[in-house]
Amino acid sequence: MIDHDTLVAFSKSYGLFYLMAMALTVVAYTFWPSNKERFDEAAKSIIDDEDTPCR
Repeated sequence: MIDHDTLVAFSKSYGLFYLMAMALTVVAYTFWPSNKERFDEAAKSIIDDEDTPCR
């Protein structure tokens, strides 16, 4: 049977590696060359819609 301390240590280690893997996935997705056009279009679309005053 697994005691509590072993389970906690395993959970902390697994959680650390899980969060590191997710962070690397997000960074890779963000800087992937094929996504550049999509992100540029999204950034420009926010500015392009504001051609009139707020009211």
